[in-house]
Amino acid sequence: MNSESESDVSLGDQHLFLHSSDENEDLQKAFEKGHLKPGLNYEVPFEPKMINDVVKMKSKLEHIHLNLNWIERMDLCNAPLPSGSGEEASLDTSSTDAHNDFVRELRFYRQCQASVLDGIEKLHKLGVSTKRPDDYFAQMAKSDTHMKKVREKLISKQTAMERSQKARKLRELRKFGKKVQQDVLKKRQKDKKEMMNAVKKYRTGQQDKLDFLEDAKPKSGPKKKKENPNNPGQKRQHKNKKFGFGGQKKRSKYNTSDSTNSTTSFGKRQNSQGRQFTNKNKKNRPGKNKRKNNKKGQKE
Repeated sequence: MNSESESDVSLGDQHLFLHSSDENEDLQKAFEKGHLKPGLNYEVPFEPKMINDVVKMKSKLEHIHLNLNWIERMDLCNAPLPSGSGEEASLDTSSTDAHNDFVRELRFYRQCQASVLDGIEKLHKLGVSTKRPDDYFAQMAKSDTHMKKVREKLISKQTAMERSQKARKLRELRKFGKKVQQDVLKKRQKDKKEMMNAVKKYRTGQQDKLDFLEDAKPKSGPKKKKENPNNPGQKRQHKNKKFGFGGQKKRSKYNTSDSTNSTTSFGKRQNSQGRQFTNKNKKNRPGKNKRKNNKKGQKE
């Protein structure tokens, strides 16, 4: 039974598929012949139904209405203040152009002026002061600890902003440095290419002169002053004396026959530079015989 029912269902599906395919072919043929006309299928617009229930709206208004005095509500409905003298008088504020921003803002400003004047007059009639007295002191709404936290937060934001700006400047400088380096490398490659082309032309006989070699020489900058080996500077002389200047350094303080026979430095006090110590203020002592004669003369 099950096999027969399944076979019946499959045959029915095949019949429906063949029928739908036949209809599609008929529609395609009719469309090619021009028998199908537009307007057979169209979209029906949705028209929302407007509800204006006046009774329910009035009941809701009475439900939310509060009978409060004007000092509790402080609502005002005023017309714009009439234009004064000067440039404002020449402006036409009666224009209803929604794209004219300046006129629209000017109407708002004048309407606010009229509301302020009317409101101050009503407050004075009710005995409400509109100016703060000179001896008025008010307690701060926020504590000092809270304001300290706010100040620290602002300072941290400012420092973070300064750091970001500094990092941005460094990135820009790095980009500029890389660009300069790339330009220098490109210039070197270009000069090298021109030099190779010139050498190639000279080898092939297209060019007879070697002027490109003189142009390729690096330009000499400010020349350093070379030390004269025959007359070295004071610093060089001191180093030569201390460390020696070439040749053998060992056995430099050994006695020789010349130094042994020499009596130039014998019995003289000299400093490290070979200069003799002299005392200009010291008086010469008289000899022994002269001192004896002086003593005899003093006794007589």
